[in-house]
Amino acid sequence: MKIALIGYGKMGKEIEKIALSQGHEVIWKFDESNAAELTAQNLKKADVAIEFTTPDSAVSNIYKCFEANVPVVCGTTGWLKHFDEVKQACMDKKQAFFYASNYSIGVNLFFKLNEQLATIMKPYKNYTPSMEEIHHIHKKDAPSGTGITLAEGLIKKHGGISKWALAELAKTGELPILAKREGEVPGTHIVSYTSDCDKISISHEAYSRKGFAEGAVVAALWLVGKKGVYGMNDLLGFEK
Repeated sequence: MKIALIGYGKMGKEIEKIALSQGHEVIWKFDESNAAELTAQNLKKADVAIEFTTPDSAVSNIYKCFEANVPVVCGTTGWLKHFDEVKQACMDKKQAFFYASNYSIGVNLFFKLNEQLATIMKPYKNYTPSMEEIHHIHKKDAPSGTGITLAEGLIKKHGGISKWALAELAKTGELPILAKREGEVPGTHIVSYTSDCDKISISHEAYSRKGFAEGAVVAALWLVGKKGVYGMNDLLGFEK
């Protein structure tokens, strides 16, 4: 498989390492130093593109992949206010797009566990839900895309929460998310339910970026040859 990497930071380098170890070829590596070369003409030489950049550039990068008729796997977070228009463009142009806030298999299992716990806790109004996330200091968005996915899953299944908010801004009835940025932490997420008597918590802690990179390569392989908009539930066979 010929891969174009859009974004060659720490995640891009980890994805490259995994891809090469599996016998794939990385034919393009785009970053700020060669941004002018990120064209539909160059992208057409790839079987699939993997995009990990910044919220400001993600949508433009995705559209360039659509223009090149190249399937694109996106892991950039913080741009989802544009998701519906990107999804519509993908369908209109009959392209292939895969998005996940987190490509780790373990995190996606954690998403399901979070929803199951929220369902269980729904009748017990004496327990107040909250979330905490810890990421490296280079993380540009807060809360993270993973944190937002967890929050939205909890809200959907719990029923007693109106919306999420950063902890310092959260009001009564909203899910508070404490977003910490420390050192080089790959990612830790904790979901808690607290009463006057006790606390119930579940957590996921990433040890490195390897799990995210492996998942992105798996998604890229899976996406080639398909048309439409997909996510990790599709890849893993979970019910939406």
